[in-house]
Amino acid sequence: MIEFRIERRSGTAAYAQIVHQVRDAVLLGRLHVGDQLPTAREVVAATGINPNTVLKAYRQLDVQGVVETRAGAGTFVIAVPERVVDESASPLAGSLRAWLVDARDAGLDRPAVEALVKAQLDRTFREERV
Repeated sequence: MIEFRIERRSGTAAYAQIVHQVRDAVLLGRLHVGDQLPTAREVVAATGINPNTVLKAYRQLDVQGVVETRAGAGTFVIAVPERVVDESASPLAGSLRAWLVDARDAGLDRPAVEALVKAQLDRTFREERV
C-alpha cells in the first residue's frame, strides 16, 4: 500500500502531491491494477491534511482514469501504462541516486534539486519536440 508524504513547504497543493505520488507509484510499478488506495480517513490520520483534500485528489485521479472509487468498497487502481519503469533494474537509477547524493552533499536542498531537475527535464524534452 502507498504511504503519502506531504511536503507543506513545497508550494504544491496537498491534493496535487497525492495525485503525483499515485501516478508515480503506478508508473514505477509500485501500484498495480486492483490495488486499493488508503481510505481518506487513513490518509488524514497519517498526514494531518483535510479529508476534502484527499477526496479531491481521488476525484481527480478518477477523472484521469487512473483509479475508480467503488461506493462502500474503496478506491482502486484501474489503469497502468503499457510500459512500467522498473527502477530497481534500471542502470540509470543508480546513477541518478549518486547524482542526488552529490547534489545534497554540495549543499542543495530538496526544493533546489527539484527546480534544477525540472528545468533540465523541460529543456531536454522541449528540445525533442522541436
